[in-house]
Amino acid sequence: MELEKNNYINSLFEFYEPLLTKKQANYIELYYADDYSLGEIAEEYEVSRQAVYDNIKRSEKILQQYEDKLNLYHSFVDRNQKLDKIQAYVLAHYPADTTLNKLISNLETTEEQ
Repeated sequence: MELEKNNYINSLFEFYEPLLTKKQANYIELYYADDYSLGEIAEEYEVSRQAVYDNIKRSEKILQQYEDKLNLYHSFVDRNQKLDKIQAYVLAHYPADTTLNKLISNLETTEEQ
């Protein structure tokens, strides 16, 4: 469950990082992406562990609020799942159609940008 939460917060962070303050972004990145402990972050910023914990929890809540309102992550996941189904269908039914396969491939790379 913890790994799932970490992946989810990291994904939200990728979408909404520019909407966070610099300190919020730094704390989230250190804690979730770089696997720093609360104590290590507190030491680096010369604040208490409780201050780091509170900031991270508040930032998680903010990220979730952005997602609830904007749905960028959910839409991204949904589009990728649909694209995977289309690609599987094309490969199963039209494996020799290079134009169709190239179009599907172009959609994948467009989504990653």
